[in-house]
Amino acid sequence: MNTQAWLLLAAFSTVLLLLALPTGRYIANVMEGKLRFTGRFENGLFRLCGIKADTEMGWLPYALAILLFNALGVLAVYALQRLQVWLPLNPQAMGNVSPDLSFNTAVSFVTNTNWQGYSGEQTMGYLTQMLGLAVQNFLSAATGIVVVIALIRGFARHSVKSIGNAWVDLTRVTLWILVPISFLYGVFLVQQGVVQNFDAYKDVQTLEVVKAQSSAGQTLAMGPVASQEAIKMLGTNGGGFFNANSAHPFENPTALTNFVQMLSIFLIPAALCFTFGHLVQDRRQGWAVLVAMSLLFVAGAITAMSFEQQGNPRIAALGVDQSVSLTQSGGNMEGKETRFGIAASALFATITTDASCGAVNSMHDSYTPLGGMVPLVNMQLGEVVFGGVGTGLYGMLVFAILAVFIAGLMIGRTPEYLGKKIEAYEMKMSSIAILVTPLLVLLGTAVAVMSDAGRAGIANPGAHGFSEILYALTSAGNNNGSAFAGLSANTPFYNVLLAVAMWFGRFGVIVPVLAMAGSLAAKKRIAATSGTMPTHGPLFVVLLLGTVLLVGLLNYVPALALGPVIEHLVLWK
Repeated sequence: MNTQAWLLLAAFSTVLLLLALPTGRYIANVMEGKLRFTGRFENGLFRLCGIKADTEMGWLPYALAILLFNALGVLAVYALQRLQVWLPLNPQAMGNVSPDLSFNTAVSFVTNTNWQGYSGEQTMGYLTQMLGLAVQNFLSAATGIVVVIALIRGFARHSVKSIGNAWVDLTRVTLWILVPISFLYGVFLVQQGVVQNFDAYKDVQTLEVVKAQSSAGQTLAMGPVASQEAIKMLGTNGGGFFNANSAHPFENPTALTNFVQMLSIFLIPAALCFTFGHLVQDRRQGWAVLVAMSLLFVAGAITAMSFEQQGNPRIAALGVDQSVSLTQSGGNMEGKETRFGIAASALFATITTDASCGAVNSMHDSYTPLGGMVPLVNMQLGEVVFGGVGTGLYGMLVFAILAVFIAGLMIGRTPEYLGKKIEAYEMKMSSIAILVTPLLVLLGTAVAVMSDAGRAGIANPGAHGFSEILYALTSAGNNNGSAFAGLSANTPFYNVLLAVAMWFGRFGVIVPVLAMAGSLAAKKRIAATSGTMPTHGPLFVVLLLGTVLLVGLLNYVPALALGPVIEHLVLWK
């Protein structure tokens, strides 16, 4: 790594911490109903919708409400795509989307995955982009946040059967957290040059065309981009308005917007660690989780940037100069924007796959084998290195429960976490939550490579083609949405397979997490004794890191050996 990369990583980490502290306190106040100016508006809205705000739910009604809410979202987004040719705000007269792609896209955006098997500017009309995709960016992000808040309540409460009201929680997260921050963020993006309009696409003449005195030109896509860009980053959604995603200058025009976009991806996941500490009335617990996440993030970022700056030996052997500029030479610039360079591209790739965002400002398929393995491993850890909004923290708390269980076995004590005994029921739910995504990823990959329809999408045979399929299923099962772009995934086979992985990868984890929340809330709180293992010190951080790496990653080691590892050995032989 060069000096620029170290300074970028240090600046990012410092600014993130400064922003996450107050944001975490604000989220806690919102979820506790402590904002003074919201009461009357909330009460009127709840009465209008028939919501009994003072009536709380047990874990099962809470889970059913979340499932129903998201199932209706799938139907709404599916219908918008299938009917868009007859809908307004479609100046380019985009046609109706095919049934299998509509199904895939609807599930993708509802599950906060935002996998895109299509080119946005060539497929979706403005109404579909806004009323369908952008709305789900808000609602899917809110779903993740309310689930982790419910789990935190399970730790904070005792001897009760309720974990909150799903409708109240969803309303508060959307109205007082996601909407205001996204509005300010969108205004900033417009000021920086991100497009925000309802115009038809523009036919323009480029400088090359003018110089050649040709009548040919280029069509520039327009649309309400900034409003969707803000929530896609803040809500760790990741779906791009344009096919090039955050590498497109209309989505990410400057080095400043690139830096702010990286910050916004991590902002709420990092802030929720402080929210956690505040709500359980022990801020050290939040710091312990944040430190564990940060160590994994920094290790991944350093690895990715280092391998990308080594360059590609096959290109070097051809005598091709891989220089980025007069001041930055060497490194693998294939698939990267010269506006951002290697350091900002590799850091973005690490952040977006740590946080289950999936937005990209470079093509991960063009990374070196081990540089590209970093985003793959980030997702396979369960996207708990900060993770998605809400999903990262509840995933890490599941690993924390498993960590204290392992520690309890080693010292012969009943495991405890935050004053709650961890018993058989919690371990069963934790096991389901941890194992469901590896099962979806590995079984789905096996089905794809064994079937003719799955192999038909491979453009790069050999180890890299296997990596592309493994990446696609990993991205879908862990609700990330980024891709190794060499795989032709817009087929009925992949659209259905990935949609199934996305749905169960999301709700196959949410349901057991809410079940744990209900079980923990009903337990009595146990006073700490001299035999209680502290869960806020360096020892626990190391134990938590070891649990994440051993349990979360070992499932994938054979698959990684067949893909990026063997590709690296072939490349550098």
